[in-house]
Formats: sequence, structure tokens, C-alpha cells
Amino acid sequence: MQYIQTMTAGILVALLLVLAPPAEAEPYLAARMGLKCMACHVNPSGGGKRNGFGRQFGEVVLPARASTSPRGELFGGRFDIGADFRGDLTATRIPQGDDQLAFDTRRANIYLEAQLVPDRLALYIDQQVAPASDSREAWLLLWNGAHDLYLKAGRLFLPFGLRLEDDTAFIRSVSGINFATPDNGVEFGLERGGWSAQLALTNGAGGGAETNTGKQVSLRAVHVRPRWRLGASININDGDGDTGRRMTGMFATLNWLGFEWLAEADRIEDRGLPAGTIRQLAMLFEINRQLLPGQNLRLTLEHLDPDDEVAEDERVRYSLVWEYTPMASLQLRIGLRLADGIPQSPSQNTDSLFVQLHGWF
Repeated sequence: MQYIQTMTAGILVALLLVLAPPAEAEPYLAARMGLKCMACHVNPSGGGKRNGFGRQFGEVVLPARASTSPRGELFGGRFDIGADFRGDLTATRIPQGDDQLAFDTRRANIYLEAQLVPDRLALYIDQQVAPASDSREAWLLLWNGAHDLYLKAGRLFLPFGLRLEDDTAFIRSVSGINFATPDNGVEFGLERGGWSAQLALTNGAGGGAETNTGKQVSLRAVHVRPRWRLGASININDGDGDTGRRMTGMFATLNWLGFEWLAEADRIEDRGLPAGTIRQLAMLFEINRQLLPGQNLRLTLEHLDPDDEVAEDERVRYSLVWEYTPMASLQLRIGLRLADGIPQSPSQNTDSLFVQLHGWF
């Protein structure tokens, strides 16, 4: 009974948000439009601040009602700012525990971009201000004259797989490569024709202080066509002796029959643990459909095998999310996530209903 009341409260709040007077782009939008990540983002490998095209896409194409006065460039394009805010209301059912209904400021970020030499050398800062202050990215980016090769140096997100906004997805949380784990180092990139590739050499300390001479190597390459893309990722982070983590992955998107199909499978091997070597498999399959202008429906299936030597320990999650963008810079999300894991672990079997308000510029 308590669970039903909790979920009902969440739905009522969602309706209030929808009826109130007058929202990072995700991979499914790139799949829908047949574009590379750098088409909409300042960061060539995706995520963070939108460039001029990405900003106009979010103001004119994405919403149900297009903006009649899109924001132009600031200071002649030499300096620009941006921001993202995501706030959630989540109702959670916890087996063998108390249900929860919680408000949460999930993320608030400020983006700063300075074109030190227009189209050649840029300074970029991505600063999270809530729920806690954190410098997510801070780098210099140098392009060659043909604008198809670049060098990035500083604090950066690692290139690996699909850059989903949802850090809790198995392919993001289990791999440990997400928006919460930038690292310090350099990245070399290629953007030529339909090819996009990044090679990063970083400390391998998840943004923390370096403790040894070893370095983490991340390689991501993808071929993009108007209706499909196919990519592969490799990550090697060896420690002292026979310890460390090695990951390989494949990912793909397809625009077919009016749907955007996304898939990724990652193999993770951790060596030198007390239990020996553990191999994990994390997978995601996602379908998106534009219902009406400004509305998207998403169905996601996730699978995790946390140890291939242990039988019947797999975890599965299903998510259904409706996204509504009524106007420029404002998006509402309502989602349901069902989880199925081993019965002995209540945290693996929590179900949740969430409402998210996303604002950006």
C-alpha cells in the first residue's frame, strides 16, 4: 500500500510539471540525424557544451515549439558559456526495506569556452556546481589546419563506447568510464570523412593523484554513415605486477523503420584481485521513437554478468522513458525502471519511477 501511494505521488507531481506554465544531447539523436558527436558538441568525442549547431538544434529542431529568437554567438564567437541542470523526483520500491520518495539535484554544470585562436586553439572548462563542486573537464584543444586532426591535453572524459547521459547504466557504471570519472592526460583525435577516432593516454587514477609510472590507454574508433554507425573500444589500465583492468567493447546504432536502435557490449577483465581474475560482461540494447515533435519514447534493456565463473548471478534492468521538450531549453522526463537480480540482494531488485526536469542553454 505504501508503495502504491509513493508511486501515485510521483505521477501527480509529473502531471503538475506538465501542466505548469511555460532540456546533454544523447547518442540516439546522433543516430536519428546521422551525425558525429562533434557536429553538436565542442568536445569532439561528445558530451558537455553544445556548439553553435548543437545549440540551434536544441532551440529549433528538438522542441515541440521552436524558438523564434535563437541565441547567437557571444563576443563574436571568441568566448561562450553554457549550462545544464537536471533535477529529479524519484519513487523507489526497496524489497525488504522502506520505500522512498526523494527530490534530488542530480547535476548542475557551467561550461566555459574560449577560442584563443579561432578554429585552431580552444580552452574549455566544464565545472559541476551541484550537488557538489567538481571540475569535470578542463583542457586545451589544438586542431591542425585541415581541422581533421587534434590534440587535447588536460582533464578529460575517456573515450569508450556510447557516451550515454545516464551514468548508472551498466555499460557506464561497471566499466567505470562515465561523467563522474574524468582523468588527466592527453587525447589524440581523428575526424576524417565518416571516421571518428580517439586515442587517450592518462594517469589511470580516475582523476586522483598519480601513484605509479603506469598509464591508462583508451582507444575508440567508429565509422558513421547516415543511417548506421559501428564502433569498437579498448581500454588498458595495468597496475603493478599482474594487476589491472582490461576492457574491450563493440557498439552500434541504426536508424531503421522510424526507430533509433542502439547496442553496446563490453567485456571487463580485472586481474590481481583477492578472488583472482574476474571477467564481467555488460550489455545495453535501446530503442527510441519520435512520437510527435518534441516527444521521444525510449525502451532500454540492460544485462550484467558480474562474474563469468559464477552461475545464476546475472542482473537485468528494463527502463521505459518518455521525454517531452515543449520549448527551447526545457525538457521533462518521466521514466520507469524495473530491476531483477539475485534475491539475496535487495539493492539489485529495486524498482523506481522518476520525474526529471532538465534545463539548459
